[in-house]
Amino acid sequence: MNKKVRFFAEQLLIVLNIFIAFLVLFADKLVLPYWLQPVGRMHPFLLHFPIVLLILAMIFELFRFSYGSDATSPYRQYAEGFLLGGALLSGITVIMGLFLSREEGYEGDTLVLHKWTGVAIFYIASLIYMVSKKQWYKAPAAWLCAFVMVSALIMTGHYGATLSHGEDFILQPIIANIKAPVVPIEKAIVFEHVIQPILDKKCTGCHNTNKLKGQLALTDSLSMLKGGKSGKLFVPGNPDLSLMLERVHLSPEEKKHMPPAGKPQLTQEEIDLLALWIKDDADFHKKVTDLEAGDSLRLMATAVLKPEDEGTEKFDFSAADEKTIAKLNTFYRTIAPIAIESPGLDVNIYNRSAYSVKQLEEMSDIKKQVVALNLNKMPVKDEDLKSVSQFENLRRLDLNFTDITDKALDALIPLKHLHTLSLSGTKITYSGLKQKIAAFKNLKTISLWNTGIASTDIAALKQGNKEITFIEGFRDDGKDSLKLNPPQVKNAVMVFDQDLAVQLRHPIKGVQIRYTTDGTEPDSIHSPVFDGNTVINKNTTVKAKAFKAGWYSSDVATFDFLKNSFIPDSVQLLFPLNDVHQAEGAHTFFNKKLGVIGANNPAWANYWAGARSKDMVLVSLFNKPITLKSVGLHYMLEENTGIYPPALVEVWGGENEKQAKLLLTIKPSPPAKGGKPSLKIVEGSFQPHSVSYLKIIAKPHKQKKDEHLLLVDEMFLN
Repeated sequence: MNKKVRFFAEQLLIVLNIFIAFLVLFADKLVLPYWLQPVGRMHPFLLHFPIVLLILAMIFELFRFSYGSDATSPYRQYAEGFLLGGALLSGITVIMGLFLSREEGYEGDTLVLHKWTGVAIFYIASLIYMVSKKQWYKAPAAWLCAFVMVSALIMTGHYGATLSHGEDFILQPIIANIKAPVVPIEKAIVFEHVIQPILDKKCTGCHNTNKLKGQLALTDSLSMLKGGKSGKLFVPGNPDLSLMLERVHLSPEEKKHMPPAGKPQLTQEEIDLLALWIKDDADFHKKVTDLEAGDSLRLMATAVLKPEDEGTEKFDFSAADEKTIAKLNTFYRTIAPIAIESPGLDVNIYNRSAYSVKQLEEMSDIKKQVVALNLNKMPVKDEDLKSVSQFENLRRLDLNFTDITDKALDALIPLKHLHTLSLSGTKITYSGLKQKIAAFKNLKTISLWNTGIASTDIAALKQGNKEITFIEGFRDDGKDSLKLNPPQVKNAVMVFDQDLAVQLRHPIKGVQIRYTTDGTEPDSIHSPVFDGNTVINKNTTVKAKAFKAGWYSSDVATFDFLKNSFIPDSVQLLFPLNDVHQAEGAHTFFNKKLGVIGANNPAWANYWAGARSKDMVLVSLFNKPITLKSVGLHYMLEENTGIYPPALVEVWGGENEKQAKLLLTIKPSPPAKGGKPSLKIVEGSFQPHSVSYLKIIAKPHKQKKDEHLLLVDEMFLN
């Protein structure tokens, strides 16, 4: 190293020793100006350089005594150069770290240990550099210095990793593969054994007592109840109003999305568990068995607490490419792992009118991974089963209420892993099944209710195939008084612009569907029988009920059909929507392509646009004037979670913004106390008016200090 450079570096090292001592002594009084904060945040970027230089310096220190230790020895020169450079860079890194520690979110014992071991590295390096030139500095001293330096580096690195990634970061892969003791379901506590493990795995790395990002710790119940800088973490009983879920549901590109981009993200199952726990009043002491038997939280918690090997099948194939799965997921086909970290995929296909065999053929890239396939109520033909046979690892196949016959069974015989087959409501016959069932070597369960196979024939099949469980289910002989399930709508589109033929169906043969369109509940005597000839030409709420001799009638099914005659040429929201309920922004309200009504659950709805603190104001423009005489909204009502109807709806229209005038004011009725969650329509009419500019203002309901959530998925113009 050049003598002038060395001299300057040595003087700088002395200055750093004094400056760092000053910073350490007066750290509590240090107030960092905003323009110095970026310097502190460069600490993680620079810290690797001094580590490498100091380790190299220690290596050369040991070699220099084996191959000569005079001043001209290259090992000594390299050792001194690396040691001086490492000491200087470690000093700068320490200063940056001290600056960074003054920012919000860094405190606790781990921070103190990381700070002092980091400072110790700098002073140890400075001391070694100074004493390494002394005559008494021999090999034993070099070995001792190297041991002390490397030990300090390891400890500092460990405490730094704990601050950045949470406790046990280094051993986490090993710990994760050590099976935790199984908690008996009767002793399991929902928070301690189901919720806290999720937080420990995905959240406490940044939200612990040593690294309080946002002044929030998620390590214990008291800290969670306290909340953080942004306020309370959750509102017990109200997941939609809870900050925790709002941050989780933000787009990953958003700065406030949690966990941050680049960190392991919560799975949908984990999000569902958190939401259900909050909805159940976020109780920290309730046992799993304290929940009702059919409670969703209990069912999911029981599945999570089930021993890993219990009921979990191991597969010998690798997982499918995530991008391929994402590409194959569509509005009418969902593909998801059957369990956490399992390569097996569960496929569900929906919407009878949109089905085609192409939906099966398109999945050839994941044919090895598909282990469960649900084609329930799809118009599947015998020839379609050839495409099903490509899924060589298929375990479960649901063909209930499809159009298959005995011929379809031939295509399924090659599926050597198939153990569960559902054939209820099909045209499968006793003779056809008897002839071919022996060819299914691994079949364990087969569902046959509501087929043409008589009970006596099923008894004969049981006798000849004792290893198979036959599910008869509902016997359609009038002897059992069972409750019918509600009618279903077959229409793929429920938002229409011209006359629409209503299509209703029921999966059980011989069922009579009665319906009304005036808001009353259908009965078995006076209400008209649905015959498939009902045509509607305006907003209509259809209520339907299923009846059959020997059965209890079904619950009432309610279907909202919305007429929308005009689609704006451009739409714009004047104020941002609620963070959680973004849907498709301004295009949510006139989504002619989808023509669907929003999902009923607001916590995970992808089709609802939401507003709370600001009005929902939509401006629509039409290239050619339209003659408008009515405007309506389709909204959600769920009082117990704070989802209310709009307090007021205003409709303004005209040739342009300056000439627009008030055309309509609607004040929806407030919700009845204790009312059930439902979907509602609010609509108003006015004298026909020509408009090119239309502004619809929906004001969220406010009650005292509470700002209720407004959720709208469709607007309709007629």
